[in-house]
Amino acid sequence: MKKSIKTFLAITMALSLSFVSLGCAALSDAADYIFNNLEWQPDKQVEAEAVAEAEKADPIDRGYEERLDPPLEIVIANDDSVVKATELIDHVQRLGVLNDVSDVVEEVMPAMVSVSNSYIASYNYFGREFSNESESIGSGIIVGENDTELLIVTNYHVVQDADSLTVQFVDGSDAYALVKGSQPNMDLAIIAVNLEDLKADTIDSIAVATLGDSDTLRLGEPAIAIGNAMGYGQSVTTGVISALNSEASYYIGSYGQSGYQIDGEFIQTNAAINPGNSGGALLNIRGEVIGINSSKIGGTSIEGMGYAIPISAAKPIIADLMVLETRARVAQEEQGFIGITGATVGDEIAELYGLPKGIYITRVFDGTAAAEAGIKEGDIITHLDGVAIPSWEELLKRMAYHRVGDEVTVTLISGDAIGGYDEAVVTLTLGSRPRE
Repeated sequence: MKKSIKTFLAITMALSLSFVSLGCAALSDAADYIFNNLEWQPDKQVEAEAVAEAEKADPIDRGYEERLDPPLEIVIANDDSVVKATELIDHVQRLGVLNDVSDVVEEVMPAMVSVSNSYIASYNYFGREFSNESESIGSGIIVGENDTELLIVTNYHVVQDADSLTVQFVDGSDAYALVKGSQPNMDLAIIAVNLEDLKADTIDSIAVATLGDSDTLRLGEPAIAIGNAMGYGQSVTTGVISALNSEASYYIGSYGQSGYQIDGEFIQTNAAINPGNSGGALLNIRGEVIGINSSKIGGTSIEGMGYAIPISAAKPIIADLMVLETRARVAQEEQGFIGITGATVGDEIAELYGLPKGIYITRVFDGTAAAEAGIKEGDIITHLDGVAIPSWEELLKRMAYHRVGDEVTVTLISGDAIGGYDEAVVTLTLGSRPRE
């Protein structure tokens, strides 16, 4: 009996001292958790080697798991279940993370960037059109690279209508970026920085973020938000996961920019997410990205309720956008023309008339790429180059990056003879807009 108690205390002490830097309150909570949740039964077997290692553990050595070779897995019997030391360590981390997140932040900060967007804001005042140069700020997360580019995910509203994008890295250096692809109805975009534009020191200082799994999150789990709050540079806030799968529909409209609808399920957190945090990372205690922050979702009038796009929902969209060809904005007279006019089929119209969401084609111009491909009035365009097109306005914006002679693929929905719909993917070679 004494031996068993001694063994259990040795295990508990080794675990607790491994995380003494997390604070006394966290250790006390950890001890309460262990004693309250593990019914220690001395007649159950504890692996002899694990016990020996635990009893001689050096409390000054913080690398408890890594120090043992092979890694220690202490098995403690509790009815029919077993609890491994790694799980206890994870629990202690959860209890203490809000006291000190400096190690997590230091590890992930090289993957965080600030984004500055210069654009022309247009607005109508008593029937007169005005425009002026404007700037918005936000954040981004380095998610990968290809042979020539560094790839960064951010919110769509951060880069919307960009004439010039500038990215600032952890070492303070700047580089120009281009929008590679976007998905407005999820408020996501990928921007690309040419690797040749980066200094060797910058390349050495940055890192690619680790994307986690938001489907495994639990209410009350610690959360860390990082972003370029108010444009003052990267800052850190902490909190917990307040709600999961929060269904919401938001209309995002910025001064001088066209609005768009965001629909989906979001992560709610009480970690502060302010203007400028948009596009930044919501992290778990392991430094994995579990969400992409958006200060626009939910508005700014409510305190203690920040929202993030779940990373598990964002991953497939990020993957699709990362492989698109990066294009610069084309002068209006050089832009390609599909050869149609259309109207947005949004949620309300789609539900009312039983139509797929996308762009309802109201006219096809003779002699254009659309006419040659057999596109007809009444067809509905749902995707351009494999990326969903939520509105007619979004199609026009994307066409601003395509020249005459470019090839694009269009996903088309057409009504069939029995009241259903057929889907087809057609390739178009863009022509010139006809002169009026």
